[in-house]
Amino acid sequence: MIEKSLKQLSGMLAAKEVSAVELATEYLGRIKAQAGLNAFIATDEAKTLAQAQAADKARAAGNAGLLAGIPVAHKDIFCQQGWAATCGSKMLENFVAPYDAHVIEQCDKAGLVTLGRTNMDEFAMGSSNENSAFGAVLNPWDRQAVPGGSSGGSAAAVAARLAPIATGTDTGGSIRQPASFCGVTGIKPTYGIVSRFGMIAYASSLDQGGPFGKSAEDCALLLNVMAGFDERDATSLQHDKEDYARDLEQPLAGLRIGLPREYFADGLAADVARAVEAAIAEYRKLGATVVDISLPNTKLAIPAYYVIAPAEASSNLSRFDGVRYGHRAADYDGLTEMYEKSRAEGFGWEVKRRILTGTYVLSHGYYDAYYLQAQKIRRIIADDFQKAFADCDLIMGPVAPGTAWNLGEKNADPVAMYLEDIYTLGVNLAGLPGMSVPAGFDASGRPIGLQIIGNYFAEAKMLNAAHQFQRATDWHSKAPAL
Repeated sequence: MIEKSLKQLSGMLAAKEVSAVELATEYLGRIKAQAGLNAFIATDEAKTLAQAQAADKARAAGNAGLLAGIPVAHKDIFCQQGWAATCGSKMLENFVAPYDAHVIEQCDKAGLVTLGRTNMDEFAMGSSNENSAFGAVLNPWDRQAVPGGSSGGSAAAVAARLAPIATGTDTGGSIRQPASFCGVTGIKPTYGIVSRFGMIAYASSLDQGGPFGKSAEDCALLLNVMAGFDERDATSLQHDKEDYARDLEQPLAGLRIGLPREYFADGLAADVARAVEAAIAEYRKLGATVVDISLPNTKLAIPAYYVIAPAEASSNLSRFDGVRYGHRAADYDGLTEMYEKSRAEGFGWEVKRRILTGTYVLSHGYYDAYYLQAQKIRRIIADDFQKAFADCDLIMGPVAPGTAWNLGEKNADPVAMYLEDIYTLGVNLAGLPGMSVPAGFDASGRPIGLQIIGNYFAEAKMLNAAHQFQRATDWHSKAPAL
């Protein structure tokens, strides 16, 4: 049952071969059995089974949608009424959300059943899921390895078959990179397609919610639920509702794939290069043609991102001061000391590092030199992509320079960890959609992902390309031995 697609599970529910309660119980049991992965921060069996019972009743009454009764895991960054929304931080350890994020509302309307809240890097700041106040998530393919971040809990949960689908967020690659490291499919949509209302903010101009699944088809069906205009989010796009699964079966004859030469330069691991080249060869067999393109400012994405994102984080996280909600120090003398101690105790080292960086680049005398220049580079990077899309339909390449590294391996050198995001950051800076598709394994058996990047609103085209690749290969169907 755990290897079934969403359509297959939906069919089983419709035929009463299994009930939503039985399905939820199966996954809750797996979550308990694999608690050592630390993929979940919280579960609540009573809440989950109540939702499952409601889904069964809706199906019995004949007014349930396609995904009613399907279990889903939610990244602990989305506010969900009655659940703790910690964002992986001690600062919000005891914060219980009084309302639902738009993504949660959409999932509830569709009848999806919440399995629990997945672990994540604190306030979505990290590439390894080692920054969580609740401990590191382990990669189910190799428990000595990181699962990627910041949505590592969601990626690990889907890879380990603890959930058929999961939600995540992507600020600089935080869906695509853990999807690659855990051997699952994940998509970051065009900025504004998925509402950020109720999503605890890291960098507001970059954050975007998206789905994880075993396959492109499963991601398309969950994205159908998650996407939609929300007037409560000023950055939500008034874009016509789409069926992202509509083109899955279209042939790829005539598809033009752009290969950026900058993505295949020094620093790319040989195993990753071979897997990506093999995937491109498969696309040629499927009728696609390959075009050489250039994204000349790829290397500038790292410094631009690590100015803009910390600057926005500095502003967004200023609200966590121990006054209104969140952690408050137990012992302090006066208001200023309460602020200082509460923030010092509540935030982890990586969050503090980015807040300090962001405050610095926004300070008087440095705003023009750093923040303004980074925004100019951001526009140049977006223009590079548009020039490339004049010659191709989709861009493909690696998700990261290498595969998952060992736990603790890069903790002493944050810059080395930041460099792992070189192929993903530009997509967020430009607001483009991108996804990761399983494409092989390295010599040690750790997964490798193929990155597919589309132009604005090209999610259906990307998912079509991913689905056809998955019909021709079986990388996405492989699961770790637990």
